[in-house]
Amino acid sequence: MSDETTPGPGAEDTEFKTESHDPAVPEAYSAFMRTGWDDTEAVVPAGSFADRTAARRARLAAMFPGERLVLPGGGHKVRSYDTDYRFRVDTAHTYFTGNQTSDAVLVIDDGEAVLYARPRSGRDTDEFFRDRAYGQLWVGKRPSLGEMSSALGLPVRHVDRLQDALSGSGKTRVHRGVSLEVDRQVAADETLDRDFARVVSEMRLVKDDWEVDQLQEACDITTLGFGDSVAEWDRVLEFGERWIEGTFFRRARAMGNDIGYDSIVGGGSHATTLHWIDNDGPITPGTMVLLDMGVEGRHLYTADVTRTLPVDGRYTSLQRDLYDLVLQAQDAGIAACLPGLPFTGTHEASMTVLAHGLDAMGLLPVSAEEALDPESKVYSRWTLHGTSHMLGLDVHDCGQAAPEAYKGADLETGMVLTVEPGLYFQEDDLLVPQELRGIGIRIEDDILVTADGPRNLSASLPRTTADVEAWMDQQRR
Repeated sequence: MSDETTPGPGAEDTEFKTESHDPAVPEAYSAFMRTGWDDTEAVVPAGSFADRTAARRARLAAMFPGERLVLPGGGHKVRSYDTDYRFRVDTAHTYFTGNQTSDAVLVIDDGEAVLYARPRSGRDTDEFFRDRAYGQLWVGKRPSLGEMSSALGLPVRHVDRLQDALSGSGKTRVHRGVSLEVDRQVAADETLDRDFARVVSEMRLVKDDWEVDQLQEACDITTLGFGDSVAEWDRVLEFGERWIEGTFFRRARAMGNDIGYDSIVGGGSHATTLHWIDNDGPITPGTMVLLDMGVEGRHLYTADVTRTLPVDGRYTSLQRDLYDLVLQAQDAGIAACLPGLPFTGTHEASMTVLAHGLDAMGLLPVSAEEALDPESKVYSRWTLHGTSHMLGLDVHDCGQAAPEAYKGADLETGMVLTVEPGLYFQEDDLLVPQELRGIGIRIEDDILVTADGPRNLSASLPRTTADVEAWMDQQRR
């Protein structure tokens, strides 16, 4: 199924990614380096996902009969000068291929799928020991085209043949914004490409059993990462937010692929900044710390979980009352995660609880019912964000789906979404009592919609104040 065709004459003249300070390479050294290597092909069984990705490609092709569909996986991005970020493949590309190597492009032409990929370098050029971007001795051994083909269960050809595959006539749709090179090679058609992005996003809205297992595993590892962080609480108090960020990252790398998104470690008033990722502040006794963290598993499905913990291990009376209000709002939102109910119902249920709670605290300028009117929503001063988003390969999954298929649609069995209400009282908010200023609380769990009711995939991490306190005691022991 593979095509091991390599670049033609002139390959020895390839310009490698090197640096001006690299040592010179005499011809004698170069010639010697090209000899005496064992490059045996490994026997690679098909991955457990191969049948699944083949079925996804067939479904996608059936939606666009007779057309050419192009899904790049992306390449490396520079972090600073000659240092790249760790590569993470594009979500849509891996959803339809299972591939996680860089510089690959899936082309489905009239139903026939071929992956164009960059294999490991041969020994007929200096690339394998000189190239900082792709050389095996610099960055590790890439699979051969044959090994990729066996593992992924689809034909794989050298990426140098991609231009020929894209140059033919016929209607072509490209998943754009992933590969600048591919975007340049195929003239854009905004209508076709936008519709294509919509479809590949909407296909991920409902998860199959294998995907749910991947998300469950990510949630379970995430729970361990939260536990690790609390177990090292003495170090947390010494080094602050940075220690929690680093501790959680260690678990994510040890058992998963990475973190699913930059961890949010908000101690004290930092908890009121929704996407606080600087994580450079102290953890101060008497306050709380908001932890929004998720592990991305080996197949790139991610968890997204938030807990707000008392730094002293016990909530104060005020902290407990506020936390319980947010928990009550979350319970209402989770209860609305039923097939046939609107996606927006989770937000509405949670906000109804919070608005009435804010009213009872005397903070609203109008009644709770008036504040909940879509033309008012003044309660949002202290809730700020939506309650739910889809979850999967992306932490905000299916983001290019049409509104009528996502935000404006009803929930279906197999959908996975977060439920994450919060209350945020800014330090400089003169409309709340002094004792509330600088407090932020969010509780977030990952919910699978089933015919038997909502299933909390992150339920192993305690949610109630009493359970959180007992869990913190246990972890610290």
